[in-house]
Amino acid sequence: MLVLRLRKLIITSVLLGVFAISFSVIIAVASPFEPQNTPPDSLDIQSPPPTITGPPVTPRVPLAANDSKTVIRFLHGGEVTELSMYAYLVGAVAAETPASFESEALRAQAVALRTYVLHHIYIAPPAGHADADVCGVFGCCAAYDDEAALREKWGDAYDENLKKIEDAVASTDGIFITYDSLPILAVFHSSSYRATTGAEKVWSQPVPYLVSVPSPETEAEVTNLKSTVTVTAADFKSTVLSAYPDAKLEGDARAWITDMQIDKTGRVDTITVGGITLTGTQLRALFALRSTAVSVTIGEDIVFETMGYGHGVGMSQFGANIMAKSGASWREIIKAYYTGVMMSDEAFFGALGEAVVM
Repeated sequence: MLVLRLRKLIITSVLLGVFAISFSVIIAVASPFEPQNTPPDSLDIQSPPPTITGPPVTPRVPLAANDSKTVIRFLHGGEVTELSMYAYLVGAVAAETPASFESEALRAQAVALRTYVLHHIYIAPPAGHADADVCGVFGCCAAYDDEAALREKWGDAYDENLKKIEDAVASTDGIFITYDSLPILAVFHSSSYRATTGAEKVWSQPVPYLVSVPSPETEAEVTNLKSTVTVTAADFKSTVLSAYPDAKLEGDARAWITDMQIDKTGRVDTITVGGITLTGTQLRALFALRSTAVSVTIGEDIVFETMGYGHGVGMSQFGANIMAKSGASWREIIKAYYTGVMMSDEAFFGALGEAVVM
């Protein structure tokens, strides 16, 4: 068993408080826009979280050396139960990522999810359920499928697919992603087009390891990378006014949208709608768009054409799979999407305290 000294953790947690994110959740992407065989857009947070300025977290449990010894509190079906990290990860990886994905992409997903849970335990408890470390709701934490759900989803391929998922979890047993020796906020999304985006574009706070990086998705390799949402002028007007009653939306609809600023990743930085300046994230939430990489065409109707799916921060699941197909290892995938990080088995964690193997 691994015993941790927590004094250094407390000091470091204070210093890193500005990077810890607690979540306010709005599930803005409805199921009709989810493409077939696309992972749910986990951690798809729409409203900016507050900066953590309170006291540092004191972890409930010591960090175990392996998944089977790490017990987490899991909120699922309205009840909080305790289960091993291993059991949680099998159900979460199976729900978040198609079993048809490459093994290295599944391993990268397992490591990201493990890190996400440890971040909640050691850095910032989830805002929506302080009595649980993680939940099974994809709009809040991550999707989760139990055995019954997996048997229904996989049918005759259940045993084969389960073995593949279990191998992804077991082969990365206990390994998590660190920055300054602490578990990172390992957010991820379904797909990006050409590049991911920085945390500050979604949550208004920069995070040093969540910056824009290239991503390899193309329309040929990702089903429904491009999507279209069409709304009538009347629906557009009522939707905007319900959220922004001071918007001026009279006369020709072609004059309603002005000054759309696109950033270097192809996403909407800001857009002026009826005289109200919105961020790309606000526009996405308003019309349940699949991403903030949006182009707008105004005619008889207003047509939004989007590229990619999700908030665009951190690891792209489809990008990870494409990298794996090209021969990248799960470690290479992780380090491509999370800047300046290390794996927990690559360095001594000074900030977590001195470790003694029992």
